[in-house]
Amino acid sequence: MHLLSPLLLLLEYVAFSDSQDWKFEHPTTLYAWEGTCIWIPCRYTIPGNGKVLDNLTVYQNYKWDDKTKDFSGTVLHEEKKFETPAFEGRVRFLGDNKSNCTLHIHPVNAQDNGQLGLRVTSRNDRWMDKIVLNISKTAPPPRINLPSEIRELQEVKLTCQLDFACFGSQIKLQWSLEGTQHNLSSVTSTSLTTKTVSTQSQLTFQPEWTNHGKKLTCQLWNDSADGLLSQETVQLDVKHSPKLQITLSHGEANVKEGNSVNMTSLEDAIVKERDSVTMKCQIISSNPQFTSMFWFKDGNPLNEHETLHQEQKTATLTLPSVTKQAAGKYHCEAHNGIGSTKLEVTLQVHYAPEPSTVEITVSPAKEGSKINLTCLSQACPPPINYTWYHNKIEISETNKTFQIPNVFLEHAGNYSCLAKNSVGTGKAGQAAELDVQYSPKEVTMVIQNPSPIREGDDVTLFCNYTSSNPSVTRYEWQTQGSWKEIMPGVLVIQKVPWNASPFSCAACNQWCSWASPVNLHVQYAPRGVKVLLISPGSEIYSGHPVLLRCNFSSSYPTDVLFFWKKNGIFLKEGRDLSFDSISPEDAGNYNCLVNNSIGQSTSEAWKLQVLYAPRRLRVSISPKDSVMEGKKAVLTCESDANPPISRYTWFDWNNQNLHHDDQTLRLDPVKVQDSGAYWCQGANRLGMDQSPPRILTVYYSPETISKQVALGMGLFLAILLLPLLGVKLQRSWKRIQSQQGLQENSSAQSFFVRNRKVRRAPLSEGPHSLGCYNPVMEDSISYATLRFPLAETDTPRIGEAGTSEVQRTSLNRDNTVTYSVVQKRQVGDYENVTPDVPEDEGIHYSELVHLGIGERPLSQEGVEYVTLKH
Repeated sequence: MHLLSPLLLLLEYVAFSDSQDWKFEHPTTLYAWEGTCIWIPCRYTIPGNGKVLDNLTVYQNYKWDDKTKDFSGTVLHEEKKFETPAFEGRVRFLGDNKSNCTLHIHPVNAQDNGQLGLRVTSRNDRWMDKIVLNISKTAPPPRINLPSEIRELQEVKLTCQLDFACFGSQIKLQWSLEGTQHNLSSVTSTSLTTKTVSTQSQLTFQPEWTNHGKKLTCQLWNDSADGLLSQETVQLDVKHSPKLQITLSHGEANVKEGNSVNMTSLEDAIVKERDSVTMKCQIISSNPQFTSMFWFKDGNPLNEHETLHQEQKTATLTLPSVTKQAAGKYHCEAHNGIGSTKLEVTLQVHYAPEPSTVEITVSPAKEGSKINLTCLSQACPPPINYTWYHNKIEISETNKTFQIPNVFLEHAGNYSCLAKNSVGTGKAGQAAELDVQYSPKEVTMVIQNPSPIREGDDVTLFCNYTSSNPSVTRYEWQTQGSWKEIMPGVLVIQKVPWNASPFSCAACNQWCSWASPVNLHVQYAPRGVKVLLISPGSEIYSGHPVLLRCNFSSSYPTDVLFFWKKNGIFLKEGRDLSFDSISPEDAGNYNCLVNNSIGQSTSEAWKLQVLYAPRRLRVSISPKDSVMEGKKAVLTCESDANPPISRYTWFDWNNQNLHHDDQTLRLDPVKVQDSGAYWCQGANRLGMDQSPPRILTVYYSPETISKQVALGMGLFLAILLLPLLGVKLQRSWKRIQSQQGLQENSSAQSFFVRNRKVRRAPLSEGPHSLGCYNPVMEDSISYATLRFPLAETDTPRIGEAGTSEVQRTSLNRDNTVTYSVVQKRQVGDYENVTPDVPEDEGIHYSELVHLGIGERPLSQEGVEYVTLKH
């Protein structure tokens, strides 16, 4: 008994537990408050393959009962049939029997706080899984997650998170910042997974230094009548650089202030020489605490004139007696761990203009360009009036800038000016010189060669000018062909071309001046000579009128003469060449010639093509008209046509179409039967023509002649043997007639005896079997046996071969004689019927002679009688 108890416990454990653990995925703890809902995302995996869930029970605050060996507690929901989800009751199962175990509880009570147990079974497998519910009376506050550091003007993302989410719940999270009248825009997201159940709102904004110390609140709202449910508030710690404020005073003037809160600088401070000026810089905010603060002038530190008060967070700069050198840009700069900030103020010291100078935008200036002259004089305030002088002569100009829109040589010289402001008038300084430069003047090109200039001559050109500032440094040429500059301004053109364009040259310093183009008027032989087809417009047909014209592109001199040549032979003089009715014989290569006093030019050969229908067709035979049989004969249809013949047709001596459309007709090998006349037809798109017949003779080869001779000798021998054969046949016929004379008094009937395929051997002689010799058959004798039925007086007997025969009482009692005359054995169903193939004529005859009066019964062996009528 002591040994059985542990064994029973082990069996019970195996029966009520799993060999493998179930796998559940769901949040460990879920949060909610009374009156809302809970959505429990849940998934499970049953150990083993192909198993499904049989039962699911939801317990509240379950516990293990040792007596029943099972769990007990308040059953919130039980699912046994999974075909139709149950949507009734406070607890709803939204899963299935395979992998989904999602639950929805609505509404939630405070008593739901604690543990939920999911008891699941599948066949003999059981499992209990725990889910913790944290239910409060009111909504818990959200959590605000701040970054480790917040700096001014740097974008940050703040998160407000609530560990709650449920489909159908109308909650939302809103942000508010102290000092603002509207809610901040944010992005809200909800997570309902087996890992996380939460509602989150993310706020993205750029904090300013003024947000430092302000309260930021995240509120949980319900769109229903509940309104605000809970909230969380944090205080912002915005790191920022020091923020400054400047106070300026001089003499008994009013104090002027400026600060860096709005990032603006103080207005310009205007003082006069020898005034006293005090500038005070104060820090109004800094996080973290500032570490240093200094004054600068034009970027340089001013330590000797400033006083720093660390406790009051101020730095004071005092200037007891200012001069014009004290004017400039002053700024206060403070530093902390985040960065630095500076605030600037401009100090102006008024004084009269200093001696002025003239600034020229471009000097030396090119003639024709735009020139600006500026009067420069240091003064405060700036000058308001100017006086200009050209070569010490005052000119009517009072502006600071004197503009010359189009400068000429007369504008060259010295310029000076005077400046005046509210304090006084300055003095004229050193004058500035305006140097006006220009390109070479009156550039021309001169031809040295005498006239006229012919194609291929060498030409010398000179480039001249009258004046230049600065001096000419080089020459440029506008030429073509081969040329060489033998010295500056002198150019030699070697072998001037016939189409030389006008030439030009330029004399250059900093700029170039071009001479007017000069035409050389080069004389040359006619150019571009060619033949033009005037009419017809396109193709030329035989019999139509045709007009050709000799054309050329240019000639200098222009007086020319025209000539025509055909295939290199002179035809006529004149520009036009006409044909009233052109013929194929007019086709050929035509050239026209044009000459002037310089030379003669010939056009390229112009091919005149005349289109006409086929003509002069003839058949040529290769290798010759007489060909031995077995060789090759090639017949060619030769023609004269333009365009060439596109379709050929061949005919023989019977005018029969040979259905051959090539230009050549090949007979390979040629036969004697091919001898005869052949002719062809040819056609193009303009018409058709045919050739005269041409005779092809094919003669026998030596081999064929030998065969023919042998055949003739055979025929000759056959003719000699025919009389001998006739004599033999005549003798045979006489023997037949004599045999037939023996039977003239008998009543005879002629018949054919059918041969039954299987030839029987002749039976032993009996009383009713008779055979007769046929005297006509000399070389072969055939016997036909006819068996008659037995008479009443006949009795059968057994022969030696075991066959049944009928014994005749006596030969005299037999009333019939049967015989057959057969010349030769036949191959057919009837021995005496001539087959389809021709054979030598012979006599086939059978006769049945009735010698007695009595009738014989019909044969039992199917003998057929056929009457032969002569």
